Amino acid sequence: MKEYCMNDGRKIPAVGLGTFRVQPSDCERTVASALRDGYRLVDTANVYLNERAVGRGIAASGIAREEIVVTSKIWPTEYHKKARAAIDATLSRLGLDYLDVLLLHQPFGDVESAWAALEEAVEAGKVKTIGVSNFNEADLKRLLSHCKVKPALDQVECHPYFQQRELRAFLKQHGILLESWYPLGSGDSGLLGEPSVVRLAEKYAKTPVQIVLKWHVEEGFVVIPGTKDPAHAHENRDLFDFTLSEEEMDSLRALDRGTRFFTMKRGIQRYAVFFQRMNYDRQP
Repeated sequence: MKEYCMNDGRKIPAVGLGTFRVQPSDCERTVASALRDGYRLVDTANVYLNERAVGRGIAASGIAREEIVVTSKIWPTEYHKKARAAIDATLSRLGLDYLDVLLLHQPFGDVESAWAALEEAVEAGKVKTIGVSNFNEADLKRLLSHCKVKPALDQVECHPYFQQRELRAFLKQHGILLESWYPLGSGDSGLLGEPSVVRLAEKYAKTPVQIVLKWHVEEGFVVIPGTKDPAHAHENRDLFDFTLSEEEMDSLRALDRGTRFFTMKRGIQRYAVFFQRMNYDRQP
């Protein structure tokens, strides 16, 4: 497995297991199976309501804790005066003594206070690395203007149809890694059926999914595709026995349309009441 070095000196695998929309009833088995299959990065969040199941999967895998990079995220409803308690609650739900990576899930609410709580958690040894999710350049500039510890990661929607070129330039300037969610455009059939993707899949005897994921890795992104199918999980990390040429990478870069598959602000507004009422500790 390829690894990247983050700006705090810690390493993170290039490919991890995403658990967004994986139900707790499937999550324990999925995480345990993926870890036994060689995954060493698992991504979850308070709002996914599967942290307890992720923790059970980690315990059931038999893989030494120090070999696994565990990421979670706290939601904006926990930012103001609740962030410190939210960090402890996440550790409790996961059944872990520390988190490898903890992110602020959205750039809304009392970001400054929440970031200060993350910095304190690093000092206390509760968290190793801190970062953000869904922050654009303006959001990052505001954070960088007051933070003591620079974010190591920004987890954002990214795929060949939405390549985040301007944001990537800013992240590179500050040594912040891009981590891709929706790396397959939420499994968009149009993206996976693009002639350039299909042609490369045939050439390298890979699936279109593997070609798109390989594009992410060769662009230098951390990628966290989600699945509950062990065979698909295995395929998603089977990316390191071939290399795309620069010309082939350019053919995939040419697919950029600036097209999102998830409109974040609309989604947050739509579910605002639901998120306000959510009780993360009631998850199974």
